[in-house]
Amino acid sequence: MTPDDDVRREPGDEREARPLVRVGILDDHAVIVDGIAFWIAENAPDVEVAIRATRWIDLIRDEAFPVDIVLMDLQLPESVSIESRIRACRAAGCEVVVVTALDDAESRERSLAAGAVAFVPKTLPVREVIDVVRRVARGERVPKRPRVRDEQSAAASAPPTGAEVADAALSAAEQRAVTLYVQGLSTNEVARRMEIGYETAKTYLRRARDKYAKVGRPAGRRSELIRRAAEDGILE
Repeated sequence: MTPDDDVRREPGDEREARPLVRVGILDDHAVIVDGIAFWIAENAPDVEVAIRATRWIDLIRDEAFPVDIVLMDLQLPESVSIESRIRACRAAGCEVVVVTALDDAESRERSLAAGAVAFVPKTLPVREVIDVVRRVARGERVPKRPRVRDEQSAAASAPPTGAEVADAALSAAEQRAVTLYVQGLSTNEVARRMEIGYETAKTYLRRARDKYAKVGRPAGRRSELIRRAAEDGILE
Protein backbone atom coordinates (compact mmCIF):
# COMPACT_ATOMS: atom_id res chain seq x y z
CA MET A 1 0.00 0.00 0.00
CA THR A 2 1.46 3.36 -1.02
CA PRO A 3 0.97 6.65 0.88
CA ASP A 4 -1.37 7.73 -1.92
CA ASP A 5 -3.55 4.75 -1.07
CA ASP A 6 -3.94 5.80 2.55
CA VAL A 7 -7.58 6.13 3.53
CA ARG A 8 -8.79 8.60 6.12
CA ARG A 9 -11.06 7.22 8.81
CA GLU A 10 -14.24 8.98 9.65
CA PRO A 11 -15.14 9.18 13.37
CA GLY A 12 -17.79 6.49 12.93
CA ASP A 13 -15.24 4.12 11.39
CA GLU A 14 -13.27 3.94 14.64
CA ARG A 15 -16.35 2.79 16.47
CA GLU A 16 -17.00 0.12 13.88
CA ALA A 17 -13.39 -1.08 14.06
CA ARG A 18 -13.66 -1.85 17.77
CA PRO A 19 -14.98 -5.23 18.96
CA LEU A 20 -18.77 -5.16 19.01
CA VAL A 21 -19.24 -7.66 21.81
CA ARG A 22 -17.16 -8.71 24.82
CA VAL A 23 -17.53 -12.32 25.89
CA GLY A 24 -16.48 -14.50 28.78
CA ILE A 25 -15.95 -18.24 28.33
CA LEU A 26 -16.64 -20.56 31.28
CA ASP A 27 -15.93 -24.26 30.90
CA ASP A 28 -14.11 -26.63 33.26
CA HIS A 29 -12.14 -28.02 30.30
CA ALA A 30 -9.33 -25.60 29.45
CA VAL A 31 -8.95 -27.09 25.98
CA ILE A 32 -12.50 -25.98 25.13
CA VAL A 33 -11.98 -22.51 26.57
CA ASP A 34 -8.71 -22.06 24.68
CA GLY A 35 -10.11 -23.58 21.49
CA ILE A 36 -13.08 -21.21 21.36
CA ALA A 37 -10.87 -18.23 22.25
CA PHE A 38 -8.37 -19.12 19.52
CA TRP A 39 -11.10 -19.47 16.90
CA ILE A 40 -12.55 -16.09 17.86
CA ALA A 41 -9.13 -14.42 17.69
CA GLU A 42 -8.53 -15.84 14.23
CA ASN A 43 -11.99 -15.52 12.70
CA ALA A 44 -14.20 -13.03 14.57
CA PRO A 45 -12.74 -9.50 14.73
CA ASP A 46 -16.12 -8.24 15.95
CA VAL A 47 -15.90 -10.38 19.12
CA GLU A 48 -13.45 -9.91 21.98
CA VAL A 49 -12.69 -12.63 24.53
CA ALA A 50 -12.45 -10.63 27.75
CA ILE A 51 -12.44 -13.55 30.21
CA ARG A 52 -11.28 -17.17 30.01
CA ALA A 53 -12.26 -19.22 33.05
CA THR A 54 -12.43 -22.86 34.09
CA ARG A 55 -14.11 -22.07 37.41
CA TRP A 56 -17.19 -20.03 38.22
CA ILE A 57 -15.38 -18.06 40.91
CA ASP A 58 -12.64 -17.10 38.45
CA LEU A 59 -15.20 -15.74 35.99
CA ILE A 60 -16.91 -13.39 38.37
CA ARG A 61 -13.74 -12.33 40.19
CA ASP A 62 -12.09 -11.30 36.94
CA GLU A 63 -11.71 -7.53 36.70
CA ALA A 64 -13.28 -7.66 33.22
CA PHE A 65 -16.56 -8.97 34.66
CA PRO A 66 -19.33 -8.21 33.79
CA VAL A 67 -19.01 -8.79 30.05
CA ASP A 68 -21.70 -8.57 27.39
CA ILE A 69 -22.25 -12.30 26.95
CA VAL A 70 -21.05 -15.35 28.87
CA LEU A 71 -20.63 -18.68 27.08
CA MET A 72 -21.34 -20.96 30.04
CA ASP A 73 -20.88 -24.70 30.36
CA LEU A 74 -23.97 -26.38 31.76
CA GLN A 75 -22.13 -28.80 34.01
CA LEU A 76 -19.33 -27.67 36.27
CA PRO A 77 -17.87 -29.72 39.14
CA GLU A 78 -19.00 -27.06 41.60
CA SER A 79 -21.82 -26.70 44.07
CA VAL A 80 -23.34 -23.55 42.51
CA SER A 81 -26.33 -24.50 40.38
CA ILE A 82 -26.75 -23.51 36.76
CA GLU A 83 -29.76 -21.40 37.75
CA SER A 84 -27.74 -19.40 40.29
CA ARG A 85 -24.89 -18.88 37.85
CA ILE A 86 -27.25 -17.62 35.15
CA ARG A 87 -29.20 -15.35 37.50
CA ALA A 88 -26.02 -13.88 38.96
CA CYS A 89 -24.69 -13.09 35.49
CA ARG A 90 -28.00 -11.57 34.44
CA ALA A 91 -28.11 -9.49 37.60
CA ALA A 92 -24.65 -8.15 36.78
CA GLY A 93 -25.75 -7.22 33.26
CA CYS A 94 -24.51 -10.20 31.22
CA GLU A 95 -26.50 -12.27 28.76
CA VAL A 96 -25.87 -16.01 29.04
CA VAL A 97 -25.56 -18.62 26.31
CA VAL A 98 -25.43 -22.11 27.79
CA VAL A 99 -23.14 -24.48 25.88
CA THR A 100 -23.70 -28.12 26.72
CA ALA A 101 -22.67 -31.68 25.96
CA LEU A 102 -26.09 -32.86 27.13
CA ASP A 103 -29.44 -32.50 25.41
CA ASP A 104 -32.13 -33.24 27.92
CA ALA A 105 -35.33 -31.25 28.12
CA GLU A 106 -35.05 -30.68 31.87
CA SER A 107 -31.64 -28.98 31.65
CA ARG A 108 -32.77 -26.90 28.70
CA GLU A 109 -35.91 -25.72 30.48
CA ARG A 110 -34.01 -25.02 33.72
CA SER A 111 -31.47 -22.90 31.87
CA LEU A 112 -33.97 -20.92 29.82
CA ALA A 113 -36.28 -20.42 32.79
CA ALA A 114 -33.38 -19.00 34.79
CA GLY A 115 -32.74 -16.41 32.09
CA ALA A 116 -30.34 -17.91 29.54
CA VAL A 117 -30.99 -16.52 26.06
CA ALA A 118 -29.82 -19.65 24.25
CA PHE A 119 -29.01 -23.30 24.91
CA VAL A 120 -26.65 -24.75 22.31
CA PRO A 121 -24.90 -28.12 21.94
CA LYS A 122 -21.15 -28.57 21.93
CA THR A 123 -21.51 -30.60 18.76
CA LEU A 124 -22.05 -27.35 16.82
CA PRO A 125 -19.06 -25.85 15.01
CA VAL A 126 -17.59 -22.86 16.84
CA ARG A 127 -18.63 -20.71 13.88
CA GLU A 128 -22.30 -21.43 14.57
CA VAL A 129 -21.91 -20.81 18.30
CA ILE A 130 -20.39 -17.40 17.57
CA ASP A 131 -23.22 -16.70 15.12
CA VAL A 132 -25.56 -17.19 18.10
CA VAL A 133 -23.43 -14.76 20.11
CA ARG A 134 -23.73 -12.16 17.36
CA ARG A 135 -27.49 -12.59 17.16
CA VAL A 136 -27.82 -12.21 20.91
CA ALA A 137 -25.63 -9.09 20.82
CA ARG A 138 -27.93 -7.60 18.17
CA GLY A 139 -30.96 -8.35 20.31
CA GLU A 140 -32.34 -10.89 17.87
CA ARG A 141 -34.42 -13.86 18.93
CA VAL A 142 -32.34 -17.03 18.80
CA PRO A 143 -34.17 -19.96 17.19
CA LYS A 144 -34.42 -23.33 18.90
CA ARG A 145 -31.13 -25.09 18.41
CA PRO A 146 -30.71 -28.58 16.93
CA ARG A 147 -30.63 -31.45 19.37
CA VAL A 148 -27.33 -32.90 20.46
CA ARG A 149 -26.79 -36.20 18.73
CA ASP A 150 -24.44 -37.75 21.25
CA GLU A 151 -25.29 -37.32 24.91
CA GLN A 152 -22.25 -37.21 27.11
CA SER A 153 -21.81 -37.19 30.86
CA ALA A 154 -19.51 -34.63 32.43
CA ALA A 155 -17.23 -36.17 35.02
CA ALA A 156 -14.55 -34.04 36.55
CA SER A 157 -12.56 -33.74 39.72
CA ALA A 158 -13.15 -31.02 42.29
CA PRO A 159 -11.82 -27.60 41.34
CA PRO A 160 -8.58 -26.40 42.88
CA THR A 161 -8.89 -24.49 46.09
CA GLY A 162 -8.74 -20.74 45.59
CA ALA A 163 -7.06 -18.16 47.77
CA GLU A 164 -8.61 -17.61 51.18
CA VAL A 165 -10.70 -14.48 51.61
CA ALA A 166 -11.40 -12.49 54.74
CA ASP A 167 -14.61 -13.43 56.55
CA ALA A 168 -17.13 -10.58 56.51
CA ALA A 169 -19.12 -12.29 59.28
CA LEU A 170 -22.55 -11.63 57.80
CA SER A 171 -25.56 -12.48 59.92
CA ALA A 172 -28.00 -15.13 58.67
CA ALA A 173 -30.45 -12.41 57.64
CA GLU A 174 -27.77 -10.43 55.82
CA GLN A 175 -26.66 -13.56 53.98
CA ARG A 176 -30.22 -14.31 52.94
CA ALA A 177 -30.76 -10.76 51.69
CA VAL A 178 -27.53 -10.86 49.69
CA THR A 179 -28.35 -14.30 48.24
CA LEU A 180 -31.68 -13.06 46.93
CA TYR A 181 -30.36 -9.72 45.73
CA VAL A 182 -27.50 -11.14 43.65
CA GLN A 183 -29.99 -13.36 41.82
CA GLY A 184 -31.49 -10.24 40.32
CA LEU A 185 -34.26 -9.39 42.79
CA SER A 186 -34.88 -5.77 43.66
CA THR A 187 -34.74 -4.61 47.27
CA ASN A 188 -38.55 -4.59 47.33
CA GLU A 189 -38.62 -8.17 46.08
CA VAL A 190 -36.03 -9.21 48.65
CA ALA A 191 -38.22 -7.71 51.37
CA ARG A 192 -41.29 -9.57 50.13
CA ARG A 193 -39.43 -12.87 49.84
CA MET A 194 -38.03 -12.49 53.37
CA GLU A 195 -41.38 -11.22 54.66
CA ILE A 196 -39.83 -8.08 56.11
CA GLY A 197 -40.17 -4.36 55.45
CA TYR A 198 -38.41 -2.56 52.64
CA GLU A 199 -36.24 -0.49 55.01
CA THR A 200 -35.19 -3.61 56.89
CA ALA A 201 -34.13 -5.33 53.67
CA LYS A 202 -32.28 -2.20 52.61
CA THR A 203 -30.49 -2.15 55.98
CA TYR A 204 -29.45 -5.80 55.66
CA LEU A 205 -27.92 -5.12 52.25
CA ARG A 206 -26.20 -1.94 53.43
CA ARG A 207 -24.75 -3.73 56.46
CA ALA A 208 -23.52 -6.57 54.27
CA ARG A 209 -21.78 -4.12 51.93
CA ASP A 210 -20.25 -2.28 54.88
CA LYS A 211 -18.95 -5.52 56.41
CA TYR A 212 -17.38 -6.59 53.15
CA ALA A 213 -15.76 -3.17 52.74
CA LYS A 214 -14.29 -3.32 56.26
CA VAL A 215 -12.40 -6.53 55.42
CA GLY A 216 -11.11 -5.15 52.13
CA ARG A 217 -13.67 -6.77 49.86
CA PRO A 218 -15.54 -4.03 47.92
CA ALA A 219 -19.23 -4.70 47.38
CA GLY A 220 -20.66 -1.35 46.40
CA ARG A 221 -21.85 -2.49 42.98
CA ARG A 222 -24.12 -5.46 42.32
CA SER A 223 -21.40 -7.16 40.26
CA GLU A 224 -19.00 -6.84 43.21
CA LEU A 225 -21.60 -8.19 45.61
CA ILE A 226 -22.06 -11.18 43.29
CA ARG A 227 -18.32 -11.85 43.53
CA ARG A 228 -18.43 -11.68 47.31
CA ALA A 229 -21.43 -14.02 47.52
CA ALA A 230 -19.74 -16.54 45.24
CA GLU A 231 -16.52 -16.35 47.24
CA ASP A 232 -18.46 -17.08 50.42
CA GLY A 233 -20.49 -19.90 48.90
CA ILE A 234 -23.85 -18.33 49.69
CA LEU A 235 -25.36 -18.50 46.20
CA GLU A 236 -28.26 -20.93 46.03
